[in-house]
Amino acid sequence: MEVTPAYKRLLLTGAAGGLGRVLRPAMRGWAPALRVSDIAPLGGPAAGEELAPCDLGDEQAVRSLVEGVDGIVHMGGISTDQPWAPILNANIVGVYNLYESARIHGVRRVVFASSNHAIGFYPRSQRIDADDPVRPDSLYGVSKTFGESLSRFYFDRYGIETVCLRIGSSFPEPKDRRMLVTWLSYADLTGLVRASLFAPRVGHTIAFGASANRDSWWDNRKAAHLGWVPQDSSERFRAAREAEPPPEKPDSPAEKLQGGAYVTMGPYE
Repeated sequence: MEVTPAYKRLLLTGAAGGLGRVLRPAMRGWAPALRVSDIAPLGGPAAGEELAPCDLGDEQAVRSLVEGVDGIVHMGGISTDQPWAPILNANIVGVYNLYESARIHGVRRVVFASSNHAIGFYPRSQRIDADDPVRPDSLYGVSKTFGESLSRFYFDRYGIETVCLRIGSSFPEPKDRRMLVTWLSYADLTGLVRASLFAPRVGHTIAFGASANRDSWWDNRKAAHLGWVPQDSSERFRAAREAEPPPEKPDSPAEKLQGGAYVTMGPYE
């Protein structure tokens, strides 16, 4: 009989970021202790919280950060396309430091914040699933495909389970027409992370993070074992977004490809 995991201490990286701030209060109820980390200010600790500021690129600091935790929600790192150096430190070196520390300290499950930008060069006319090859649309997207591959290695070699969340666009509401497809409500984000932590067995899973929107580019059936069913939809925002001026260049790559503006960003000086 499969058993639902129970955690004594969870780690949330990127706790001062946009989505980290959403998850932090919810995660306090998921384990007796919650360790929260970021390089940005974290404020004061709530009951049951441990504050642990950390630069993900600092190997020894990450070793100490992970010691004593038994589950990780990794939202930390660079979350937009930027020059290579900061992406390398946080999203490449940092995710290696995290997984190697998880191996050393015996962590058995990680929820890894990947991104829709890992597959952003697919056309919007094509519906894909977790088995389709990655097609990153930016250096940021490349860093997320690295994290997905590294987590696969650490599962196959060391048995560390990971759910890679290809998060769409998680904001209070969709900001443009594209986000009518990619929008992930905060409530659905929280539900997806919780399901990823507490599903009895996940192996190495790739899940697409989008609410139950009218239109979809992503088939999530290969993550059905998580038991996550999104409850929200972008439909209530459709009239407002479609009343806005249409794109100036409707045939441009940014309008034809799933990654939107990311497919044309850079190069950076």
